[in-house]
Amino acid sequence: MLVGASGGGHWIELQRLRPAFDGFEVAYVSTFPSYAELVPEHRYYWVPDASRFSLKGFVPIFWRAIRILLSERPHAIVTTGSAPMLPFVLLGRLIGARTLWIDSIANSEHLSTSGRIAKRLAHRCVPQWPDVAKAEGLECWGRIV
Repeated sequence: MLVGASGGGHWIELQRLRPAFDGFEVAYVSTFPSYAELVPEHRYYWVPDASRFSLKGFVPIFWRAIRILLSERPHAIVTTGSAPMLPFVLLGRLIGARTLWIDSIANSEHLSTSGRIAKRLAHRCVPQWPDVAKAEGLECWGRIV
């Protein structure tokens, strides 16, 4: 299983899900090299950060995602976002992985921009707010935090 998130709140939400990954072989991916020391018992991969304001920033992420996915061959990918995790969802589907996008709890009124893209790419896209889920025609499984 490959699990990933950008830094900050996305990473914190992902870490709160760690008990759900017990019993699985897990590799982590994030945008801060220093996060490797937070998951020393797992393989860890670093990718650069990117945003919708600089689409060129996604090129190195795509190349790294290809290498990581070909190396790991995950059966599932779980992410709490943000934009740098979109290539993993897209490419993960292409190699047959099941994909889950959990939109950040910070998005209490609507899906994030990345979440709206992930809604079309991921097998499941789950907002953490019932009103957002209802408006988007998605399931809400509750809040991580």
